[in-house]
Amino acid sequence: MDAPTKLVVVAVVIAAVLFAVAAAVLVRLVRARRGLRRAGLPTGPRWVFWGAVAYFVLPADALPDPVYLDDIGVLLLALRSLRRAPENAPTQAPD
Repeated sequence: MDAPTKLVVVAVVIAAVLFAVAAAVLVRLVRARRGLRRAGLPTGPRWVFWGAVAYFVLPADALPDPVYLDDIGVLLLALRSLRRAPENAPTQAPD
């Protein structure tokens, strides 16, 4: 195998690994939102969740799509905001 072919193979493997990580973070985001909703807890602003999902799915990105680092970052920020939503929720005064 010559050097350019090896480079292409390595790039494809790296892109596949990054896509798998991004997909795993997307699954965690969806599961976290579903779990919070089932528990009756706030999930934060809807636009954060749907914006992150749209950013992952739509082809327009800050970085070209073989590089999923920006997608991973957006999904992680959305997951972080989802997990903080119950902490920031107004508490009810005891009766």
